[in-house]
Amino acid sequence: MAVKEEIIEIKSAIYLKDYQIRLSFNDGKSRTVDFGDFLKNSHNPMIKKFLKKSLFQDYTIKYGDLVWGDYEMCFPIWDLYEGKIS
Repeated sequence: MAVKEEIIEIKSAIYLKDYQIRLSFNDGKSRTVDFGDFLKNSHNPMIKKFLKKSLFQDYTIKYGDLVWGDYEMCFPIWDLYEGKIS
């Protein structure tokens, strides 16, 4: 009997405060991810602009991924699932 592997996707994302977003995944797991250190330590001006909270809060879920703008900023789904972004 073959084992069906489930593709992990983000089902919902709720802005909490500062640079924290609560993610819920299609397998029922939830995780709060803090993007603050990543944004503050980035040397890329295209990433640093998301320190402006109005831009940071303007994310969407596309095809199960958390995305800002036209994929200006996104992260590997497994990193978000583990809560470890870099």
